Amino acid sequence: MTDHFRVQGAFSWFELTTTDVHAAEAFYSRLFGWNTEPWVGEGAYTLIKVDGKDVGGMVENSDPQDPRLGWGIYVTVTDVDETAARVPEYGGTVLVEPTNIPKIGRYCVIRDPLGHTITAITYSRS
Repeated sequence: MTDHFRVQGAFSWFELTTTDVHAAEAFYSRLFGWNTEPWVGEGAYTLIKVDGKDVGGMVENSDPQDPRLGWGIYVTVTDVDETAARVPEYGGTVLVEPTNIPKIGRYCVIRDPLGHTITAITYSRS
């Protein structure tokens, strides 16, 4: 696991939720030179690689009205449960309560007071 996965407040992952993963792969691979590969785990997921390193992922969602469509950003936190508990104190809203991702860690989705969303994540120590 690279250092940015362990640093409080660091941007650590980028994820595209799209209605067509294959079209997105073709576009971004040609535009930026990204490599992609299927993730071996639960559910369909495509890893984005730059210089052989995992930097993000793509997941398909067939609902064109789903507000999660688009790019999402993950920020590393030391304790996602503690972070989620403090969100209302600063005027934000927890949209997805802290949830486990098997073999990855624990995350929550928050909305800031201006309406922007971001995902906080604590990675497993393994």
